[in-house]
Amino acid sequence: MRPDLAIAYGQDRLPRYTSYPTAPHFGSAIGVADYRRWLRSIPTRLPASIYLHVPFCRSMCWYCGCHTSVTRRDDPIALYASGLRTEAHLVAEAVGQRLPVSHIHFGGGTPTIMAPETFADLVGALRYSYFVLPDAEIAVEIDPRTLTEPMAEALGFSGVNRTSLGVQSFDPDVQRAINRMQSFEQTATCVERLRRAGIDKLNFDLLYGLPLQTVDSCLDTVARCIKLRPDRFSVFGYAHIPSFKKHQRAIDESTLPGSADRHLQSAAIADALVSAGYVRIGLDHFALPDDSLAVAKRDGRLRRNFQGYTDDCAETLIGLGASAIGRTPHGFVQNVVATRDYLARVAEDRLATVKGYAFTEDDRFRADIIERIMCNMAVDLSEIARSHGRDPQSAIVDRKRLESLIADGAITMDDDRIFVSGGAEFLVRSVASAFDAHLGRAVATHSRAV
Repeated sequence: MRPDLAIAYGQDRLPRYTSYPTAPHFGSAIGVADYRRWLRSIPTRLPASIYLHVPFCRSMCWYCGCHTSVTRRDDPIALYASGLRTEAHLVAEAVGQRLPVSHIHFGGGTPTIMAPETFADLVGALRYSYFVLPDAEIAVEIDPRTLTEPMAEALGFSGVNRTSLGVQSFDPDVQRAINRMQSFEQTATCVERLRRAGIDKLNFDLLYGLPLQTVDSCLDTVARCIKLRPDRFSVFGYAHIPSFKKHQRAIDESTLPGSADRHLQSAAIADALVSAGYVRIGLDHFALPDDSLAVAKRDGRLRRNFQGYTDDCAETLIGLGASAIGRTPHGFVQNVVATRDYLARVAEDRLATVKGYAFTEDDRFRADIIERIMCNMAVDLSEIARSHGRDPQSAIVDRKRLESLIADGAITMDDDRIFVSGGAEFLVRSVASAFDAHLGRAVATHSRAV
């Protein structure tokens, strides 16, 4: 990787492009009536995906950028799970048929904060309202510090077959600085419990750019993680946006690494994982060669959605829970953010949708280009333009940015084909942004490019 490019482009604030257009462009012009109409027209022969957001944790990690809150009590969690069951039924009724489902993902927050029997009941409600395919992937995000043996058994009983464990860093100085003390032993115990419950597809989430973090501490964390041999790693750069997430103000900004140091940390983690036998997947994922994500990359089936890189091909995503985002072939929808408002709506048998975005033909055109760049590190503008009946040159919004990236050797352009250069993969968001017609139209704070 090239440090000169990190210095030149690292301060740019850009979307992660897990969707296009991105969430800051959603508006209240799209509401419940639109969502109902879109649900009725979903092609019910094709499998959909479901995302469930559980916005509760036992303690607040200061780096967190998610919609979540801290609770010590179990009653609010049980009430919220009841709301999820109700909303799942309401959406299924709006579709009008029992929709086949190929992927289910529980995110948060900490989904496993639910009682084991509550989680099992919720999965049972999903199976009642939707046709969950026999080979469906059911994934859950986990805080290894709080997973109990009964909960691990409930996950296995409910058909969960993939889990994502938050690790971030094993450096105790970094952990104190982000209010997340988590030992390697706690994480290893969590892994053992999951595998004993029959769940052997494991993802680890790591962060770089955290306060007091160094290249050496990043490499130590990776070395410990590799001993547990997860199937996948997600490696994200910490996004410090205290104006948006006020709890991040507890982090001392003077201890945060600069762009050059963040780049060195990212590069060191990537090199260590590749040396350990993991295949690099796009910008920030790594997988063992026989993992389905690595296979999707080899077969040209890699996709990108709100969970990052995926082999999920579904065009419909049902978002359940407070703040959850859904997608249909017509556009995006998002639920109300506040948990109290969410529960009030579903208690009245109302869908919780409060805003969204209806796709234009230009959006579909640009979304295809940006997804190929993010997934393949390359794109054939002529091929995509032909499928949309467009001029390939009309795709370029920021020609100056592309010319700068070409001049600096970050990309090459051969006629209408663009290739991200080796060592410049970490700038793929910068390349994608040259085709983003919405960038700069809304007030939003994005994470740094490096």
